[in-house]
Amino acid sequence: MKKILITLLFLTGTVVYGQSAFAKAEQLYRGEKYDKALVSFTKLYKQNSADLNVIERLGDIAGHKKDFKTAMSYYKILLENKPKDAHYNFKYGGAMGLYAKSCSKLKALGMLDDIKMYLKKAARLDPNHIESRHALSQLYCELPGLVGGSIKKSRSYANELLNLSPVDGHLAHGFIDEYEEDYDKAVVSYGKAVETGGSLVTYRKLAAVYENKLKNYDKALKVLKRARQKHQDYQLALDIASLETRLQISE
Repeated sequence: MKKILITLLFLTGTVVYGQSAFAKAEQLYRGEKYDKALVSFTKLYKQNSADLNVIERLGDIAGHKKDFKTAMSYYKILLENKPKDAHYNFKYGGAMGLYAKSCSKLKALGMLDDIKMYLKKAARLDPNHIESRHALSQLYCELPGLVGGSIKKSRSYANELLNLSPVDGHLAHGFIDEYEEDYDKAVVSYGKAVETGGSLVTYRKLAAVYENKLKNYDKALKVLKRARQKHQDYQLALDIASLETRLQISE
């Protein structure tokens, strides 16, 4: 789920921009050539340090490089300019949350209230903001009860997601099911996500539960083969071959 959160955080917010220099930099970013994109966006930043689109991308690139502290510094600039922007609040709170995971427990606890504040503010500012609700559902699920964790609150945000985007809601519920080690229920949740959305992520989440939690390699293989019919992904082909080999050895 952490990978899902990172994807939500640093790949959301499509920028429409007419200038060729930005378009070229954006192409590098979309192509996941982050080092080259960083050079291009840094040049643009030096030309105009007030361009919020450029600042956002610099934060996104830092996030992809797991430099969440730098990402926070850029997102903070965005918030200072537009404190009531839901997406900027989400990005700052999300980056802070990911940064907290790399800190000591004591330091992370000191950041917890701010993380909640910015994520909740994003959700409050935009009743349709999917990403912040994903983050809040995950946060309340993973937090110990002594510091405010609550499966009930986590489910509540997952239910809000069901109304906004059913596939996201089912993924969120699947994450909670896994956290509670109710893997049969997780299969149901991820199965609904597959039926509703059918993205590669949904297939992989379902297959992973079968393979890693239930040790049902046959069903995991069937899910991956179904995914292969819909998604032409090279890694998917490798994973199928690996599972087939494992099944042959076990026979």
